[in-house]
Amino acid sequence: MHGLIVVSHPDARSLTHAVAKAIGQGITDTQAHHSVEFADLDAEGFDPRFTLADQRHFLKQAPVPVDIAAEQARLDRAQALVLVYPVYWWSFPALLKGWIDRVFAQGWAYTDTPEGKVVKRLQHLPVHLVGVGGADNGTYARHGYASAMNTQIDHGIFDYCGAPVGSSTLLLPSDGGNGHTHLRTAHEIGMRIFASHAAKVM
Repeated sequence: MHGLIVVSHPDARSLTHAVAKAIGQGITDTQAHHSVEFADLDAEGFDPRFTLADQRHFLKQAPVPVDIAAEQARLDRAQALVLVYPVYWWSFPALLKGWIDRVFAQGWAYTDTPEGKVVKRLQHLPVHLVGVGGADNGTYARHGYASAMNTQIDHGIFDYCGAPVGSSTLLLPSDGGNGHTHLRTAHEIGMRIFASHAAKVM
């Protein structure tokens, strides 16, 4: 089984990147034949701007842009998608949001039918969300930030495309000496991603 881990953070030495690596290690520790690909959006220079070319593709007036076709191809190779990101203003960083805006395009992630229905095309792709936030759990619960993020991201994006959310985790808070605990949790997340598949094989 093959997992794609998408990371959005400008600093390769950050806790966010360390969490992504720990998840990847957890995946490969589970079964020798499991593999992981990392997509570091910042290091790769991904352009998050929804351009005129994207708009024309959305309107079915032009083919998918070349860079987006490449992103969709590596998603097509994956049996699980993991998004690892710092929480900026109670949501994704702009770079990751732009990746979703452009990559999860009509005709690939979903299709609008002439009858006004939506065909969900990513039912084969489990998604695991891991956000790293500075505030504590009490703050998220008190203000409803966690449920708001769940509505916006888990339901609003991935349910719309049919991609089942296998897990949705907030690692909180990111400071105060919690790094080692978060890395252990991340490794455990990685070990569980293909656990059901391994049980079926056995």
